[in-house]
Amino acid sequence: MKKPAMPTIPALPRFNLPQVDFRQIAEDFKTLDPKDPGAWPLVPRAITLTGMFLGLLAAAAWFGWNAQYEELDFKAQEETKLKDEWLGKKKQAVNLDEHKNQLAEIERSFGALLKQLPNAAEMESLLIDINQSGLGRGLQFELFKPGTEVSKDFYAELPITLNVTGNYHDFGAFVGDIAKLSRIVTLNDINVNPAGKAGETLMLVATAKTFRYLDEAEVAAQKKAEKDKAKGAKK
Repeated sequence: MKKPAMPTIPALPRFNLPQVDFRQIAEDFKTLDPKDPGAWPLVPRAITLTGMFLGLLAAAAWFGWNAQYEELDFKAQEETKLKDEWLGKKKQAVNLDEHKNQLAEIERSFGALLKQLPNAAEMESLLIDINQSGLGRGLQFELFKPGTEVSKDFYAELPITLNVTGNYHDFGAFVGDIAKLSRIVTLNDINVNPAGKAGETLMLVATAKTFRYLDEAEVAAQKKAEKDKAKGAKK
């Protein structure tokens, strides 16, 4: 019995790639006439057009797209900044009531502190209170000398030089009485040294500072003086 014959597979067609003659291409480039591009061979024309196209793309990317990329980056940064500002304002809006309450509390605290500052008419009685606080503790004032007022934004500062003799415990009681005054008084640059040979009596040397608020006329005069001083400096 004969075996069936195997089917024959047709042979695939062969495609021969064209060979590139680089020497011929080089010779074609040497003989090109720049005044007559239409007569150029096909390969030099294709290479030249491709080079011009790539050059145009590179020029567009450098001169046109590069500026657009920078602008796009700037816009992206601006967008991020605006988003952050929007989030900050949103948080402020959410906490607006809380901020209002805090502002009201600050105004109340500031008002309470302002009431502790005497006006010009009350300064004399405050100085008497400081003096009486020391005498009430058995201290002896060797020097009680108010200095020159120094004006600040809305208040004036009055330094008072104190030289007081007494014992250590009386000094402590005197400082406590100063702290309990209804007006603000601070003690600065405190020095305690023996006042006698036995060392039982001490001398306290300090600068007391008290404060008073400026009235509207004084504030206006102070601002005017600052403006006049600034104008004089510019000249």
